[in-house]
Amino acid sequence: MATTADLKRGLIIQIDKAPCLVLEVTSQSPSARGGNTLFKTKYRNLLTGQVLEKAFKGGERIDEADFEKRKGQFLYLSAEEGVFMDLTSYEQYEIGADRMAPIQGYLREGMEVQLGFFQGDVVSIELPLVVELEVAETAPVIKHATATAQTKEAVLETGMRLQVPSYLEAGEKVKVDTRDGRFISRV
Repeated sequence: MATTADLKRGLIIQIDKAPCLVLEVTSQSPSARGGNTLFKTKYRNLLTGQVLEKAFKGGERIDEADFEKRKGQFLYLSAEEGVFMDLTSYEQYEIGADRMAPIQGYLREGMEVQLGFFQGDVVSIELPLVVELEVAETAPVIKHATATAQTKEAVLETGMRLQVPSYLEAGEKVKVDTRDGRFISRV
């Protein structure tokens, strides 16, 4: 069992029988003698996706979640569900549309991801920080328009839309940041 001294960003703890990813930890020292230090946490419930806050008293015990990360691979999209394979056991898992919606634009068939398991079920899918995707369609190149940084909308091979520099053409590959969905560079 862990204590509040072990709290840090990225730790997976169990709160109300659900795995929770710690996003932030701040400590607040007491102003009165004999008071306990408070550890305020911001965490994401991995089952519901909610971001919540909770305070713990110094020295309080914290339950670590029965959570395991394994290498996985995105296989294909079936209706609105995504099918993933655990690369250690070769078992396949279907992930519902609610969990697929935020990451669907970054996934290509065969892409490797990190699957998070809680009590034998997939509860989280961690993408690489940067993915390479092909530009499927975009407006034509604007000649001699380089005095200011101009952008235009592009549709990527996965259907995702994002702003790219005006010099990019359809068929080129681009690097995209999966944390905020922005263009990084041309491949």
